[in-house]
Amino acid sequence: MSIVFHDLIGADPARPFSPHCWKTAMSLAHKGLPFERNNVCFTKVPEVEGGFSKTVPVIRDGTKIVADSFLIAAYLEETYPDRPSLFGGQGGQAMSRFIESWTNSTLHTAMAGIAMKDIHDVLEPADQAYFRQTREARMGKTLEQIVEGREAEVAGFSAKLMPLRLMLKSQPWIGGSSPLFADYIVFGALQWARVTSTAKLLEEGDAVTDWFERCLDLHDGLGRSVPAAG
Repeated sequence: MSIVFHDLIGADPARPFSPHCWKTAMSLAHKGLPFERNNVCFTKVPEVEGGFSKTVPVIRDGTKIVADSFLIAAYLEETYPDRPSLFGGQGGQAMSRFIESWTNSTLHTAMAGIAMKDIHDVLEPADQAYFRQTREARMGKTLEQIVEGREAEVAGFSAKLMPLRLMLKSQPWIGGSSPLFADYIVFGALQWARVTSTAKLLEEGDAVTDWFERCLDLHDGLGRSVPAAG
């Protein structure tokens, strides 16, 4: 039986964009586990699995329900140890927590100032109203005010990738010789921007760009199966 994967979508069900859901999609593919997507929009998330979680991703594997991309990855690692590892051991799992913290605090924060209005614009009207209300309340600004510094954020984004850029000089993946969940964490953030925004965040010939292109090709081109915005 396939795992049910509750994934976030906007107006176009063929263009899932959530960075956290992309982590889970890549994790399931990495493990070679068949899954069935159940597409949900923002306003329908509270109905997922009887209100199990306030956010997606959520998976249902038989009778087991798990929410949160990191907890899902840990569950898959423990439940399917005979399949390719997502962490490469306890050290890799601990490292992934650091990568997640860096991605959320640095990359996601920057992308909020770049793509927040773009994300709003790819949603259905009811979800647009929800998204505007919740994000403006959270950030204390209108969506338009949030992206007022968009050009500066885009110009400065490359510098935020320097730790990854320097690391890629000595190894092809964050996971070392092959991709691990840590790669999918950063990939999810950049895929989020790629699917929702036309802002050019990656530069031709850059090591990070080459790494991201390799990520898009993983698992029979799962990431590339959703075209870039614009």
